[in-house]
Amino acid sequence: MAAESTLKRLADIIETRRGADPDKSYVARLLSRGEDAILKKIGEEATETVMAAKDGQPDRIIAETADLWFHCLVMLANYGLRPEDVMAELERREGLSGLDEKTLRKQRD
Repeated sequence: MAAESTLKRLADIIETRRGADPDKSYVARLLSRGEDAILKKIGEEATETVMAAKDGQPDRIIAETADLWFHCLVMLANYGLRPEDVMAELERREGLSGLDEKTLRKQRD
């Protein structure tokens, strides 16, 4: 899949920026600031995505969702995870009713 390939390539690039100079790489700067900075950025991007959707502007919805997904990739990298891990979870859930999946989660917790 092209989308899966794009996410993998972005994750690879993010990983290469882990040890880069924070003055020259946004990703390196964000990773160097740690978990709270990364999670705060995801919150900001999620809010901007919601606002774009509320405004009903397709171009902004796409742009803000791209920002949100990118920052989620940075978060995954911070925890040593990959988009392939998320894709595997989505594949596991495929064909399972959202209501059934939610019930199963509650039973596991």
